Amino acid sequence: MSNFTDVQYILNGFLFLFSGVLVMWMAAGFAMLEAGLVRSKNASTILVKNVLIFSIASIMFYLIGYNLMYGDGNAVMGAGLALSGIGEVAKVGDMELLAMVSDGTPTHPVMTDFFFQVVFVATAASVVSGTIAERMKLWPFLIFTVVLTAIIYPIQGHWSWGGSELGGLMAGFSDFAGSTIVHSVGGWAALAGAILVGARKGKYGKDGKVKPIPGSNLPIATLGMFILWMGWFGFNGGSQLAMGTMTDIDAIALVMADTNMAAATGAVTAAIFTKILYKKVDLTMVLNGALGGLVAVTAGPDLGMFVSFIDGLVAGILVVLAVPFFDKIKIDDPVGALSVHLVNGIWGTLAVGIFGSATLMAQIKGIVIVGIFTFVASFIVWYILKLTIGLRVSEEVEYEGEDLEETGLEAYPEFGKGSQKL
Repeated sequence: MSNFTDVQYILNGFLFLFSGVLVMWMAAGFAMLEAGLVRSKNASTILVKNVLIFSIASIMFYLIGYNLMYGDGNAVMGAGLALSGIGEVAKVGDMELLAMVSDGTPTHPVMTDFFFQVVFVATAASVVSGTIAERMKLWPFLIFTVVLTAIIYPIQGHWSWGGSELGGLMAGFSDFAGSTIVHSVGGWAALAGAILVGARKGKYGKDGKVKPIPGSNLPIATLGMFILWMGWFGFNGGSQLAMGTMTDIDAIALVMADTNMAAATGAVTAAIFTKILYKKVDLTMVLNGALGGLVAVTAGPDLGMFVSFIDGLVAGILVVLAVPFFDKIKIDDPVGALSVHLVNGIWGTLAVGIFGSATLMAQIKGIVIVGIFTFVASFIVWYILKLTIGLRVSEEVEYEGEDLEETGLEAYPEFGKGSQKL
């Protein structure tokens, strides 16, 4: 290769690796956000889930998922196992390496692409964790995570980023970094689980009133939000998929600036809207307003600052409205993940049809196809788990907290049940 091509290969590979590290750090953000928004008696279980989500996703996407998503197969799914048939053997300097190739020229190493893609899978699975928190058993959740990361997520990803277009049914669909492909997929999977596992005891009274169940640690939840905000620069910026030219670095800069604008606007909008509605600024809504803006802009972070401002503005409003809506229909979501990832994943994807080059009909079609597939497939898996090993912990475990039952450890032992024995 020429020196210029060498530099492009290196820079492109570095973008995937550095961005992947940022997105991997979002696992810490999800862990802190969810641990802070659940009660202290369930915090250790949430933390275990988030460690294992990333670990399971890494293994299953390598063994099965990456090939189902990007391997040569048919319109429905790819084929192969463990990265077989992915990339080409390319001569890089004096070495022969497995690389992605365009027009006969190596563009970046295959392993950098795999690493960048696998952290996205883990993000989709992390959405589910908080939604079904505080009442679902650990192992059914982990089994579902295996199926989601190995099969459900990769198959729907094959139709868009995998290039099959589902035989033309998803032609014209555009989702830059995954408002639908990642975030609403996690939301649909979580919704199916939340419906089948039911609400936490005491959340909804017989008179229809909703009982607030405050989180245990809002400073930790706020830290989690900032970690996610930071990680999102890799999530969206890395999705430019190239950094070897001036045009690419200009595009990455625009994407990162747009991403930041949407988050900031979502947070401010949620603060203003909750002040108007409730006469108080609700911190949890502000956190989710920022995250909702990030989810919304993810489908079109390359559309400019004004569009990103609109993405965040609408997202901040939607989060504040969606949280009580899900409570009204008695779908219990302890961390507001459905309002953030599902609702704003849909909004952000539609926004590309309104402000971007995609048609609104193509975006709607993509949302519906991915949504139906993910919800139905997830519902079937959840239902099989419910019939076989059961989804829900006992009433006693729910009352005492999942931590001692599932992990044998309390997150805050000085204040928990164990402290009474000292």
